Amino acid sequence: REALRINTVHPEPDYDAAVRFLERVGTDLGLASQKVEVCPGRVVLVLTWPGTNPRLRSILLNSHTDVVPVFEEHWTYPPFEAIKDSQGNIYARGAQDMKCVSIQYLEAIRRLKAEGKSFARTIHLTFVPDEEVGGHKGMEMFVQRPEFKALNVGFALDEGLASASDTFSVFYGEKSPWWIKVKCLGSPGHGSRFISNTAAEKMHKVITSFLAFRESEKQRLKSDTGLTLGDVTSLNLTMLEGGVSFNVVPSEMTVGFDVRIPPTVDLKAFEEQVAAWCHAAGDGVTYEFIQKCMDQNITSTEESDPWWKAFSGVCRDMNLKREFSPAPPASRYIRAVGHPAIGFSPMTRTPVLL
Repeated sequence: REALRINTVHPEPDYDAAVRFLERVGTDLGLASQKVEVCPGRVVLVLTWPGTNPRLRSILLNSHTDVVPVFEEHWTYPPFEAIKDSQGNIYARGAQDMKCVSIQYLEAIRRLKAEGKSFARTIHLTFVPDEEVGGHKGMEMFVQRPEFKALNVGFALDEGLASASDTFSVFYGEKSPWWIKVKCLGSPGHGSRFISNTAAEKMHKVITSFLAFRESEKQRLKSDTGLTLGDVTSLNLTMLEGGVSFNVVPSEMTVGFDVRIPPTVDLKAFEEQVAAWCHAAGDGVTYEFIQKCMDQNITSTEESDPWWKAFSGVCRDMNLKREFSPAPPASRYIRAVGHPAIGFSPMTRTPVLL
């Protein structure tokens, strides 16, 4: 609850307070601490429990400290007070995404140390900033630095999702996030006239094409019980811009889409489809990428893989379900530099309340 009360909400997260808190907890646990400033104002905290054979590749437990904005009028309690009710429910932004997992790591280490356990492999905990805004000033920069290479990572755990059933979700890959901005240019004029070739008419065609595809993917997920959200392409219209006055037909309008594409989809073919939708809407319709992740690396879940065999063996009685993550966590950058990573938030019988 102390961690949850630290206001690390965008656009101005209090990262300094979060690092101070985590560093204090790490010191109390006897963990070594290192702070790596990947760019001004963005620090990755590394806590380390040295192994008895540090030459072996290490285990990395990763989490992020930032949380998404809140609409307080829809909350039962203030989102940064971490109020606990009589049933033990804690109300706070970040309670699932993902400060809970950060604390789970620390609590697991506290208990293991209290039991006198030690391990051959070194265990590192990394707490990264800016994951909720793409990780570009967080894990993406950190994996390129010598401090990350020095961690000698063998296998990583990162965030997953809660599960409303008795099944534990395990994410071995994730969707590629594409943020697409479509610009429609057209003839301007007075709002009293039937202007031809308007930006709005073109935008209507663009939106119709994108949302028709959204509906088809939504129905595909609904009709096939074998599919999860990670198996289909999600698409949402998230931004609309245009116009200067009620009585003026604008010469330009833009629309933004958040698209999340599974590793099973041909990205080149999908972009060709986007281009076709824009072309069909008329002249003067162009698109650009605000974010375009092309990395489709997945972590092996074959029994012959020693890392997966070790992880799944421990969890043999836990009813694991392998999935693609519907939202790309920081672990995608870990996979991109060649390290296996699993997304795992071990919380069953818990509704997803991100």
